[in-house]
Amino acid sequence: MKAKLIIAFAGVAVAAAAAAGGAMWYMNPAPAAGAVAAKPAPEKKLTKYVTLDKVIVMLRRAPNEQAAHYLSVDLVLATTPAEEKETKEQLPLLRSIAVSALSARTLAEASSMSVDQYASELNKVFDANYEKENHVKPFSEVMVGKLIIE
Repeated sequence: MKAKLIIAFAGVAVAAAAAAGGAMWYMNPAPAAGAVAAKPAPEKKLTKYVTLDKVIVMLRRAPNEQAAHYLSVDLVLATTPAEEKETKEQLPLLRSIAVSALSARTLAEASSMSVDQYASELNKVFDANYEKENHVKPFSEVMVGKLIIE
């Protein structure tokens, strides 16, 4: 008797599971005929960071100003592993471009800028220089790692 009862409960459980599965299948909306397949997740790219340390610039003196003021910045360049070597080889050029761009400022101008503004300006200057020279830029972005204004 107990065996028949256990088999009956198992049969009811299987029937209930089948009914639930059928209901889920029936209620699931059918994909439209012209539905676009889901886009694959974007491929993650490995990023390497190359540093350009201690770019020190003497700021221009404002009228009636006697003391010299300096700006020191450490730059971080985001690149790919394939372009890391080329980026490192171009660090002297990048230092020169950064010095030219940053040395045109006075202490008041330099002090009023945020770190993001410095990064944005340097990205624009590097983009313009590489475009002017008709070269491929071996890094994607310049970030400011440290900024000191004295």
